[in-house]
Amino acid sequence: MTTNLAIDTGAPRNVTGHVVSGSLAAGALAAGINYNKYKKGQIGKNEAIQDSLKLSIQGGIVTGSSIAAANYVGEGSYMKMLTALSIGMAGVYAVEKINEKLTPRFKEEIIEEEEEK
Repeated sequence: MTTNLAIDTGAPRNVTGHVVSGSLAAGALAAGINYNKYKKGQIGKNEAIQDSLKLSIQGGIVTGSSIAAANYVGEGSYMKMLTALSIGMAGVYAVEKINEKLTPRFKEEIIEEEEEK
């Protein structure tokens, strides 16, 4: 459904390209923050890597869904905009839940590796 309330958001942007850009930007930011925490001894190396990867993926999802939503606003399609944002939120939530499920497994592997040494 298209309405007459379209907002000029400029030319539609490439969603896939922005997913990659968002992942790289979020990953760089997360890596810097987690490296600082690692150097201060607040988190371990594997935890820093895992969190940086998680945030990188989430950053890509958020950026892609936001760009898609902005494209739909430019078309005046607000239902599609809400759908794109909902998909982004669901994606971030899914990554969070997957990370929660995998974290105990990663910690077990780290303990096993340390015991072998």
